[in-house]
Amino acid sequence: MNSVMTPRYVKASKTARAITKSYQTRSGSNLVLDRISFSFPPRTNFGILGKNGAGKSTLLRVIAGTELPDSGQVHWRGLVSWPIGFSGGFNGSLSGEENCRFVARIYGADIDEVVGFTMDFSELGEYFHMPVRTYSSGMRARLAFGLSMAIEFDVYLVDEVTAVGDANFQAKCKKAFAERRDRASVIIVSHNMNTVRAYCERCAVLKRGKLLVFDSVDAASAEYEAA
Repeated sequence: MNSVMTPRYVKASKTARAITKSYQTRSGSNLVLDRISFSFPPRTNFGILGKNGAGKSTLLRVIAGTELPDSGQVHWRGLVSWPIGFSGGFNGSLSGEENCRFVARIYGADIDEVVGFTMDFSELGEYFHMPVRTYSSGMRARLAFGLSMAIEFDVYLVDEVTAVGDANFQAKCKKAFAERRDRASVIIVSHNMNTVRAYCERCAVLKRGKLLVFDSVDAASAEYEAA
């Protein structure tokens, strides 16, 4: 099963300089990202480990451009996906099919092929034709993952979505990424070491607002488990 846009083989890259992000809470400002700088090499699957609440999803949204940092800059080359685990962008009044048609138009993809691919991949059955507001969180994640795979991105941003579904669906997710390894890269954030080991060659640890980058998953694992 192939995605429906012609591969472009762009050497996608992503860099950030001095990214800072904080949120206001009742007790004051909560600094989540503290002057983070990084450079993700092209066609390298990169994991970002962090405990719950460390700011992994915030960092991924900043990388995607769906959330702005307080200061700093993010630069990218190539077509970057939305965070795959993030399904909040769907219109709840529209069906899964109608949401797919809308996204396909935005990216200039063949609408019928995007719809067909996503319907088959997501395994939602009749729910695919029902309003997204009737979906469970897991069903939304399936739809978001299938739709992401239907479009040929240069970089796929993943937020824990590979844990969605049963063993067969998780195997399908892993196979989809493996098929794109030669022409795209993955940046995945997770608190699960096994997930990162299964998908990534390099890794970083997000801890106390700082991003510690390592050349290997094993080195990052040692730092993460010592936290």
